[in-house]
Amino acid sequence: MPVARTHSIALVGVEGYPVEIESDIANGLPCLLLVGLPDTALREARDRIRAAIINSHEQWPQRRITVGLSPASLPKRGSGFDLGIALSILAAAGVVPPAAIDGVVFFGELGLDGRVHPVRGVLPAMAAAGCAGFAKAVVARSNAEEAALVPGLRVAGAPTLAGLLAWLRGEPGAGDADVVCVPDGNQPLARPAMPGGAPAHAGREGRGSPPDASKPDLSEVLGQPTARRAAEICAAGGHHLSLLGPPGAGKTMLAERLPTVMPALDQVAALEVTSIHSVAGTLPAGSPLMTEPPFCAPHHTATKAAIVGGGTGVLHPGAASLAHRGCLFLDEAPEFARDALDALRQPLESGEVVVARCGLTARFPARFTLVLAANPCPCAKGSAVRAACTCSPTARRRYLARLSGPLLDRVDVKVELLPVSRAELLSDRRFAEPSPVVAARVAAARERTAARLRDTPWRLNAEIPGSELRQAFRPPASALAPVERAMDSGQISARGVDRVIRVAWTLADIAGIGGPTANETSYALGLWLGVGL
Repeated sequence: MPVARTHSIALVGVEGYPVEIESDIANGLPCLLLVGLPDTALREARDRIRAAIINSHEQWPQRRITVGLSPASLPKRGSGFDLGIALSILAAAGVVPPAAIDGVVFFGELGLDGRVHPVRGVLPAMAAAGCAGFAKAVVARSNAEEAALVPGLRVAGAPTLAGLLAWLRGEPGAGDADVVCVPDGNQPLARPAMPGGAPAHAGREGRGSPPDASKPDLSEVLGQPTARRAAEICAAGGHHLSLLGPPGAGKTMLAERLPTVMPALDQVAALEVTSIHSVAGTLPAGSPLMTEPPFCAPHHTATKAAIVGGGTGVLHPGAASLAHRGCLFLDEAPEFARDALDALRQPLESGEVVVARCGLTARFPARFTLVLAANPCPCAKGSAVRAACTCSPTARRRYLARLSGPLLDRVDVKVELLPVSRAELLSDRRFAEPSPVVAARVAAARERTAARLRDTPWRLNAEIPGSELRQAFRPPASALAPVERAMDSGQISARGVDRVIRVAWTLADIAGIGGPTANETSYALGLWLGVGL
């Protein structure tokens, strides 16, 4: 056979593009040429593929082999093309019947001994294959569960190249025990069981299940009822939160418990989140589908690329995308680099990160709830114990000024946490509600929001554009009076007005009323103005 064809997927960010792999075997000096804009990792595939084929007890064609990757203008990076290239070479040599590889997508890395190693980004790659009309795919056996999440896609998981070849040839009794077949994406492989018999992907226990004592709970944040209320509002509407307070006041505790009151991800959101973590290589072991809102807390020394994504070679998602549909927590926010913080302004508005490189543009979803935590001053003693604070007013202003005004203008809720006394800790135990109770109210509020936004592309109040907010979802004039007075006095910007109205709608959804009144708008305005920032 002069030319054989297989197919694979090239990933650009979290988007996949079908690639046709053509192999031609001709007379000439023995060599393997790769054309079609491959990167360094892909050029190294020549030696890996040759060793894998020989160690799988197959004959390597001692002729001139040319492998073309089409479209040639599309950059191709990574080792996921190994399996497709090897099968196209063997098909061109007549080892594999062409009908066996027709219309099949191959995605996997080959080891020198012929084993098929897992690769990153299997879920978005298989989703792209399904959208392109492919019905069958072959991946590494450990990636089969992840690939099977794509509906309507028949997946085969191969542990070795030798077992895959025997299976493709239809040799009786050979390879059947090695290659795992999944009928279609609606019937994925059985998930590995966790201790106690629960499936590994079950995620957070149901609302009626007894709470797990080892998991964080919102009721542990004692003495801060206003902050707990703010967390509930942000979880219900997808609003961003700023916490100001001295060490030990509960800022980190509150941020870590915010995901516990967020509803579990629906099917579409779960696939989005899983695709991002698949590309980043951060999927939890034994669970191919992420059903819980992610929580990402980068260190304050993280670079701009680590926060928003990028890189010099392969473009990787950053912390903002890893927190998609979840929570991005920046502890000690003033200590982060100024350019890293300001780079968040785009995803806070658009819900995605656009990374542009020479000849390449990648888009990463990044619709998250931002939580900023800061001390009131460099010495962290706080304004509540001003006598012990050694910072001058200028030093305090300079410290908090590291959080730029345009960034804080995009934060909907600002709360100051004060030191808690022993009496407050003891008395607040009776009023602090556990996470399942708060989560039930959050879920009910989101259902009301979803019913109101049923015929729109938005899911949460925080996602409604300002133009639509002022037209289709404009509160009555009496409810806008507090905001108008604040705008006349210069306390709030036009963008701030939109954010106050969004929070007011969330307060109305939590209260179960038809729309915001002056009470909800006044409360939302107080949350936006905050204290100390």
